[in-house]
Amino acid sequence: MSNWLIYGIGFLAQILFSGRLLLQWILSEKSKKIVTPSLFWKLSLLASFLLFVYGHLRDDFAIMLGQALTYYIYIRNLQLQGEWQKSPKVLQWFLLFFPAIVVIYAYNNGAYDLQELFHNDDIPLWLLLLGIVSQIIFTLRFIYQWMYSEKTKVSQLPVGFWRMSVIGASLILTYAIFREDPVLFVGHIAGLIIYIRNIFIWKKQFNAGD
Repeated sequence: MSNWLIYGIGFLAQILFSGRLLLQWILSEKSKKIVTPSLFWKLSLLASFLLFVYGHLRDDFAIMLGQALTYYIYIRNLQLQGEWQKSPKVLQWFLLFFPAIVVIYAYNNGAYDLQELFHNDDIPLWLLLLGIVSQIIFTLRFIYQWMYSEKTKVSQLPVGFWRMSVIGASLILTYAIFREDPVLFVGHIAGLIIYIRNIFIWKKQFNAGD
């Protein structure tokens, strides 16, 4: 597959990720509080699907890991909002098993190619570890959001989510610079601005509540 097509898939994923953030940001600015529309999670799931494919095509384990961890949290939030149940059963089953199918069958006709995953000549070990750590920290924000939402039984984005987003995005930007990955760089530069802005919106909301 040509590099143009691979990068096209990656940039499309980042456009969708940025689009969900812009939507959430605009609605939050309008409401003067942090809001989480169902479209945020739908765009997240579609973007995660595409970025997982992008990571696979670039043999980038850090990207694949990060998307695999958050992919199902997006689905769970759609379940909490009652949107997942509205989609066709065939689509539900396909989306549920897609990451596993890629990981299990995409390498050497059904076997993991660990040599290819962990010994990419373009990614030295220290950079791979930085990428993995960055993705794990970035993913923890959604684990925190998931636990918070499960506790309240309402899908929402608490301020801790945005604080962890700032830390995770900063680390991924560092990884993107060394990896020379324009897709990750452009996507997380745009996101970082919105993460910081949501923290300020929360502070205004919190002070108004006092």
